[in-house]
Parts: sequence; structure tokens; C-alpha cells
Amino acid sequence: MLYGIRKEKEELRRKGLERRRAIPDTVRASYEERICRLIVESASYKYYDTVLLYSAIGGEPDLSAVAEKALSDGKRVAYPRCRKGVFEMDFRYVGSLSELSPGSYGINEPGEDAKIFDPGPPSCSLCLIPAVAADRSGYRIGYGGGYYDRFLSRFCGTLATVVFSDLLVGAVPHGKYDIRSDMIITEGGIITIDKN
Repeated sequence: MLYGIRKEKEELRRKGLERRRAIPDTVRASYEERICRLIVESASYKYYDTVLLYSAIGGEPDLSAVAEKALSDGKRVAYPRCRKGVFEMDFRYVGSLSELSPGSYGINEPGEDAKIFDPGPPSCSLCLIPAVAADRSGYRIGYGGGYYDRFLSRFCGTLATVVFSDLLVGAVPHGKYDIRSDMIITEGGIITIDKN
């Protein structure tokens, strides 16, 4: 069973990465602009005091504009910092995107001395996470390292998967440790997940 799920995920990951690479740069830029606008103009955005983001790699939607807006609005902004050997990560606060520099896997991340975000309750935080593919039930496929799943098992805020609509699939195979998002954000709109 577990082997079957893993194989299905690998195939969806391969196809998703191919689809994402095929999006022309001008189209991607337009999609990113729409996604960022949807996030900061959403009714719930003003509710959050902390926004957790990611440093885009490999054609993921770039949310730098969301970070800049959140910082200018006086919100706290945090980015992940990976601990490679143990396959874990935490989020650390930044006061500017200039505080990010290449770290694990060559991905821009905060410095080791940056203050760590506490994922426990109470939480008025929004965590925006990337995906290679996602479905309308809130399940996603990442790169397979499990970093986000380990972090999200402790996270008590709102979870939103950010993905281009080309990468929405009918169903993502999932196991008991896979965490569902509260919403999916694409350039076409925000999909709220009913978890009941």
C-alpha cells in the first residue's frame, strides 16, 4: 500500500515538474502577480499578524511581493531554514528580504541567529507553501523530503498551498502523515477546503 502511494506520488511529481517547466516566463510572471494580489487582497489577510513564506525555486510561484507588502503592513514575516541531516526545518523571522541568503540546497533562507517562529497555539499566522501538484481536497505533493509535513504537524495556524492551476490534479494519493491545506491558492482564485 505504502509502496503504491509512493510510486503514484513520484509519477505525479515528475509530471508536475514537467508541466511547471513548460509554463512560459511571461505567463508565469502574470500568474505570480495575480496570486500575490489575491493573497494580499483576501478578506482574511488583515487578520494574520504573521506570514510564513518560502523562497521560490524551480519555477515555483514567487511570493516576494507578498513578503514586501506584509512587512510594509507591519506583519511579521518568516522563511524556512532547513536542517539537512535530520530532514527538519523551522521558520525564522526576517525584517527584510535582504536577510535571506543561500543555505541548504542552495535555497535562500534566514541566518542561523534569526529568531525562530513558534508554530504552536495561539496562532494568527498564515503559512504559504509551494507544491509540485495539489488537489481540491487540500492534499499536495512536494519534493518528497517530508520537511513541510514534519513542520506542519506542529503548526496551528492557517495553511495555504500555492500552486499554478496547471498543477491541480483530480486526486493526490495520501497517507496518514500527509497534512491537508485549509485552502489552495492559484492564479484563478482561492479554493477553501471543507475538512468535514
